[in-house]
Amino acid sequence: MQYLDTIPALEALYGTPGRAALDKVAPRLTPLYRKWILQSRFCVLSTVGPEGTDGSPRGDDRPVVQEWDAQTLLLPDWRGNNRMDSLRNIVADGRVSLMFMVPGSDNVVRVNGQARITADAEMLARFDRDGRLPRSVIVIRLAEVYAQCARAVMRAGLWSGEDASGDLPGVGAILEEMTSGAIDGASYDAAWPDRAAASMW
Repeated sequence: MQYLDTIPALEALYGTPGRAALDKVAPRLTPLYRKWILQSRFCVLSTVGPEGTDGSPRGDDRPVVQEWDAQTLLLPDWRGNNRMDSLRNIVADGRVSLMFMVPGSDNVVRVNGQARITADAEMLARFDRDGRLPRSVIVIRLAEVYAQCARAVMRAGLWSGEDASGDLPGVGAILEEMTSGAIDGASYDAAWPDRAAASMW
């Protein structure tokens, strides 16, 4: 198999981007990019560090991020599995990318920038939920914001209403496989909905 290992080889295959692909990039939040991002309840946070890369889904029942200013977004780190893959990467290398999605929209808005982590009390209090606070807040300094072509979401039929999850294994089944049966997958999956509801924030 031959690989494309140089930028000139890629450019020869793909050509140059059209004007719209370049003109849509902003160095900060514009009014319309702000409206789009602050309507998103879900994003994927991508990071890079000495152990490799990480892509982490982040979701909320309200905007998944807050705006600090036109150059800065705030992403709370709510309760999870405590692996801290993304957070470890950010401490080592602040480069991050985020991909914001809104149910029903085939468009995606992407952000690239630099991130740091804070546990400052005033910053945590911005996300207070009846006394429950995130462990930390990821502060993202924007370098560029741009809309992604809608073709990928359209091809996937992501918002078609189809439920394709019928025969997928649950996390319990995966844990049972990975532990050679030491974890009872059926019991884990059966208990998960109540456990999740009690520990959502």
